[in-house]
Amino acid sequence: MMRYTHAMMVHLFRFKCIVAALVLGLGLSLPVVAQTDRLDQLFAELSQTDEEGSLRIEQQIISEWSKSGSASIDLLLRRGQDALDDGAPDAALDHFSALVDHAPEFAEGYYLRATSFYLLDEIGPAMADLEEVLTRNPRHFEAMRGLAVMMEETGRPEGALELYDMILDIVPHSAQARDERARLQQQLEGQAI
Repeated sequence: MMRYTHAMMVHLFRFKCIVAALVLGLGLSLPVVAQTDRLDQLFAELSQTDEEGSLRIEQQIISEWSKSGSASIDLLLRRGQDALDDGAPDAALDHFSALVDHAPEFAEGYYLRATSFYLLDEIGPAMADLEEVLTRNPRHFEAMRGLAVMMEETGRPEGALELYDMILDIVPHSAQARDERARLQQQLEGQAI
């Protein structure tokens, strides 16, 4: 009887652990699934809107990207953004580096840290962080814009042109990407003559 009771307690404990793991797994993945669904919906709308609607939807997408689902990560994000707004990219870099250390899968941390690096004239680390963003979020058109600017600044206009094409595939009515692409195309054609 004692052996049976012990065996039942072990099975009950294992069952509770499995149930707890499932609940935690599902509970933690629900916000990510909800955010992904919301982003998919916004990107679908983005492909079918006009230029004015595009700007509005782009801002909604950027807002979704900044939602980490963690109060502590959101605090680091806010402190870093405040430091950028105050013209202190070095302080912002500290906050965003802490954010990346604590949430390495959160693409927006890399994006904002890249912004800080860029403002500190650290082009190499900025480009590396933008590549991290695009690894985690291949539709991050803002990271593509930043990378295009840096590629042009570092003498790789063909790469920048490809990035503007990628942006226009995602955001077909982006006047900024369209204008930058046209300017760069004209510049490259002028060099070829």
